[in-house]
Amino acid sequence: MTQPVFVLVRPQMGENIGAAARAMWNFGLDRMRVTAPRDGWPNQRAVAMASGAGRLLDEAGLFDTTAEALHDRTHVFATTARARGLTKPVVTPERAMEMAAEMIGRGEKVAVMFGPERAGLENDDITRANTIINVPVNPEFPSLNLGQCVLLCAYEWRRQAEQIEAERMDMAGTEWATNVEIEKLSEHYEQRLDDAGFFFPDHKAEGMKMNLRNLWSRMPLTRADVQTLHGILRQMVRWKDRSG
Repeated sequence: MTQPVFVLVRPQMGENIGAAARAMWNFGLDRMRVTAPRDGWPNQRAVAMASGAGRLLDEAGLFDTTAEALHDRTHVFATTARARGLTKPVVTPERAMEMAAEMIGRGEKVAVMFGPERAGLENDDITRANTIINVPVNPEFPSLNLGQCVLLCAYEWRRQAEQIEAERMDMAGTEWATNVEIEKLSEHYEQRLDDAGFFFPDHKAEGMKMNLRNLWSRMPLTRADVQTLHGILRQMVRWKDRSG
């Protein structure tokens, strides 16, 4: 799938480069570029931290300057937590990756820049960007680790690029119970409870039975649930018969 390039500008610690690679690959991104890493390249600490995403480091583009790393891009996003005094659109990671997906769909080439750990991108880097990404963090503690920032953007890209279910139910080898199965369960309990004298006094019995039926209908029961509840009641009756 066509995807944005993530550019790590002058990263300082190999561990953070590795964490960024791992975060990218978690969400299906594998196009990394690195400019002027402080501790040289390749970096064994980055490899160790990547933990299974080392291929991204092997295939990463290495550049001396930001300009060289962005030479073939048509739209550049820059991540920063600080106001820069520059007139540029500022968007959240969610909106940025939505825009990136639209642009890439039109054939554009997109990059996302991440700055060094100590102070982030410099204004000279920011001037090369078309749009600023600003994460809505706690203003009293806005600093994000490089790997964390990459993770946020990679996650938002995944949400835009893939059809993600917001919620699902894992059925664990069973199916939802049908109405007739729930009806049989209700009848079973009603019969046994009636035998046990539960529906008392008589003038309240019909209302109590209605409440019980309503309880079953409100419960999202699977076939396995229904079988378990039948089994519980049968065992309780057997135990009562043996003890009596």
